[in-house]
Amino acid sequence: MTSLWQPKTLEEISDVFTDGDWIESKDQSHDGIRLIQTGNVGEGIFKDRSGKARYISESTFSRLRCTEIFKGDCLISRLPDPVGRSCILPDTGERMITAVDCSIVRFNPKLAIPQFFNYFSQSIDYLKAVEAETSGTTRQRISRSKLGQITIPLPPLPEQHRIVAILDEAFDGIATAKANAEKNLQNARALFESHLHAIFAEAIRNGELVTLSDLASDISDGDHMPPPKSPTGIPFITIGNIKKQSRTIDFSDTFTVPRTYFDGLKANKRPRVGDVLYTVTGSFGIPVLIKDNLEFCFQRHIGLVRPKPEIISPWLYYLLLSPQVFKQANEGATGAAQKTVSLKLLRGFQVPKIPLDRQKADVTKLDSLLEKTQRLESIYQQKLAALDDLKKSLLHQAFSGQL
Repeated sequence: MTSLWQPKTLEEISDVFTDGDWIESKDQSHDGIRLIQTGNVGEGIFKDRSGKARYISESTFSRLRCTEIFKGDCLISRLPDPVGRSCILPDTGERMITAVDCSIVRFNPKLAIPQFFNYFSQSIDYLKAVEAETSGTTRQRISRSKLGQITIPLPPLPEQHRIVAILDEAFDGIATAKANAEKNLQNARALFESHLHAIFAEAIRNGELVTLSDLASDISDGDHMPPPKSPTGIPFITIGNIKKQSRTIDFSDTFTVPRTYFDGLKANKRPRVGDVLYTVTGSFGIPVLIKDNLEFCFQRHIGLVRPKPEIISPWLYYLLLSPQVFKQANEGATGAAQKTVSLKLLRGFQVPKIPLDRQKADVTKLDSLLEKTQRLESIYQQKLAALDDLKKSLLHQAFSGQL
């Protein structure tokens, strides 16, 4: 920060600094004045989410003496994630108010422009300052009084405009580059899925149509009873330990159960190399091929498919990953709060049975495609990470007077 910059608190540079209104469900209506909530406040952007918009009536607005908000106002969420994120309110074509967990900031035009603070709110220094003032046991939040005392490094207005113009241009370029990288990432995944679909479409055409039970020596799920915990012992995984994108198990955040508990489980509830786990509740339809000889057990929200000798495990894994099988899981899953693939449904999946040599040929093709896809994904993920680092670097330069 240069000598011309004046550190001032958020409250000091605001003509209006207040919270939104306490609006309960009973106060809401289907139309009228729109209620902007914390979910509409992104990190520097306004999220319209018009499909989920809520309203209050004119009479409720008057009765509760609500504070109307306008285009150009800055909204700051006092709830995660992250606490303190902000956006500038656009013209939505509607009258608007905001919820109590959003702070309304209308800057003194002689001291600050909203766009300058909106960029500052995305900087590491600001987010760390806010985090230091958050509190709460069940949910972290910052009080309006503490938010108001967050210090802003404030240059003269012409310098604010100059910095905003530079960041606008740079962030537009970064946004375009990110969109391209994300699109390429999606395309790489879609390409693999299309090949996966084609290979199993051919297997269905040329193979014998059977049930999944016909390919497996056992199909079961984890123990239905709550397991006993112990300081040491055998890892016990839940559905939260299965990583959807990589289809692997994260053992870093598991608890352990006594050896006696594990030894007392039936053989089909103790995974072994070659088994395929399959999530059956919540984020259902994720297969995991067990490649390592590691002792662990699992909860009932995870299924286990143990292939017969004539079925090779990698082929079974790809089969359970295929769009054809996922469609059956998706159409047959039941439950309101959390959809579940029952064991009956899992065992009854209609699948192809093909000769061993064809299985091996399919696996060779898919392994090669998956390796290429993962290599491309790694490249695009690195590009996305580099773009995020560039944004952080630009923001640090901007608010330390180096831009």
